[in-house]
Amino acid sequence: MSRHPGPSSGNRRDGIRSTAQAARTRILDAAEALFAEQGFDSTATTAIATAAHVPKGLIFYYFPTKEAILDALIAERLPTEPISDVISLVAPGDPATSLINLDTALNLGHHDSSVLRVIIWREAETHTDVRTRADLRAHLHDTTMRVLQASSPVPVSVSAVRTAATTWVSAMLSAATTDRLFGRDGLPRAHEELQNIARLIAAGMSGMTPLPRMLAPAWT
Repeated sequence: MSRHPGPSSGNRRDGIRSTAQAARTRILDAAEALFAEQGFDSTATTAIATAAHVPKGLIFYYFPTKEAILDALIAERLPTEPISDVISLVAPGDPATSLINLDTALNLGHHDSSVLRVIIWREAETHTDVRTRADLRAHLHDTTMRVLQASSPVPVSVSAVRTAATTWVSAMLSAATTDRLFGRDGLPRAHEELQNIARLIAAGMSGMTPLPRMLAPAWT
């Protein structure tokens, strides 16, 4: 008499797949946190296994190299949707408020992938494949320039706006890291420092003398 798998066999297979997926997710979660805290090159595979509560060999079952873990994080967890409606973030004549609006829209401090954004920002400097696959730095910088351009109360040179955008993007990512660390320790999150940086950038832009090479309006 032939024997056919019963419902219990299917349930067991589903359970095995679910357990395997949970282990893989824990590995990615642990790697994401450690890469952000220590850096990719300074994070040992053993440390990832310990943090994920899995055998080291299981990591290599899912990811043949440590680079493969980083690749999976980028491919699976980095949001790719751009902020298309920049004008809705702009407070005319008020760069400081506009920058805070941008930070709120990006939601770096609370997004599920906020730690990953910090990893990408850091590792893009030394890992060409990361820079090629996820040019988050360029995207954030370009978006910030557009917001500053549209909100500045006076015409400002391209180089000045570029410098201001670089400063702001660095500040946002630094604040995102701090927020995650504070949240992990149960400490209140303070946004006053980021707001002060926004005001400082705005004050600098307001006091700049217009230069010949001006930016075109952001909406053209």
